[in-house]
Amino acid sequence: MRRTGLPARDLRVLDPMLSYPSTILGRERAIVINLEHIKAVITATEVLVPNSTSPLVGPFVQELQARVSAPQQTTENGETGRGAMEKVNLSGKMAEGSLGLPHSDVGKDGGAKMVPFEFRALEVCLESACKCLESETLTLEKEAYPALDELTSKISTLNLERVRQIKSRLVALSGRVQKVRDELEHLLDDDMDMAEMYLTEKLMSNRVGEMSSRGDLDNDGSEMDEERDEDFKNETESSHGSYIGFKPSIEELEMLLEAYFVQIDGTLNKLSTLREYVDDTEDYINIMLDEKQNQLLQMGVMLSTLTLVLTAGVVVVGIFGMNIGIDLYNAPNGPYHKFWETTFSTFGGCVVLYILAIGWGKKSGLLQ
Repeated sequence: MRRTGLPARDLRVLDPMLSYPSTILGRERAIVINLEHIKAVITATEVLVPNSTSPLVGPFVQELQARVSAPQQTTENGETGRGAMEKVNLSGKMAEGSLGLPHSDVGKDGGAKMVPFEFRALEVCLESACKCLESETLTLEKEAYPALDELTSKISTLNLERVRQIKSRLVALSGRVQKVRDELEHLLDDDMDMAEMYLTEKLMSNRVGEMSSRGDLDNDGSEMDEERDEDFKNETESSHGSYIGFKPSIEELEMLLEAYFVQIDGTLNKLSTLREYVDDTEDYINIMLDEKQNQLLQMGVMLSTLTLVLTAGVVVVGIFGMNIGIDLYNAPNGPYHKFWETTFSTFGGCVVLYILAIGWGKKSGLLQ
């Protein structure tokens, strides 16, 4: 807190034991980054990375050391030069690096232009977070599309479970990407927040103000004590007021954030496309299940109709099975001739009734 001027509530964002969403905070002397696995505090001269020994954070730290230690000063004709020597702090360890940090007079005449230290570190953080989300998106796409296609061809419990797990991962990943996108969009919409992130220019402006105040105090050494105290107070307040009202051109940071906003927005569009594909597959599966259900209902109607017709035949058989005397049993040609006539007549009547019932159902639209 003494080193960066950050309050405790901002440092809690970096606590690995606490769950905080993706956040980019611009403060007076530091920038707090919490993007996925990237947690860092960026100042005008150093980067503080907690848990830098983690296997997940290790590649990010190496990339950060390589990027911020490379000379970044470029002139109008594209030539490259070296800047001042500054320090990079990674997880509390000091390391020397040749950083292209701007001097106080660089860029005033338009002859040289370089990216500030904090923006180079911020770009590495954004790039690492975007690459991580993009990699997870590509991996999910490779698993999701074949699983969804297999589910459409064969509906089974195993395929349904795979798709359920993929959909859960898709929802979680979409929420993370959406949060990063919203954070970048919030920064792009707020010019004051972007102005707060110009740490190097604020530091240089503060140094120039202090030097100007000291020079004025030396020139006024021959005046009376009261006038000297009054001049010192006025000049100090003027210098402090100019620092507070510091409003740099935010175009450089805006272009940097817009580039990664477009990248993260593309990742979100891929997830949205995959989500739509999952929804379309679910709709297709529901349609197939509804079709199967309709077929089962039609089969049930046909079997119920057949049962009704057969019941009518059973009634006829039951009547002839009664132990009563009728004239049919006393036929002159024997009972067997009448028996077969009655049997075939009953069977034919059942078939005719079934055909008529099915024909009526199709004509009325109950059956297909």
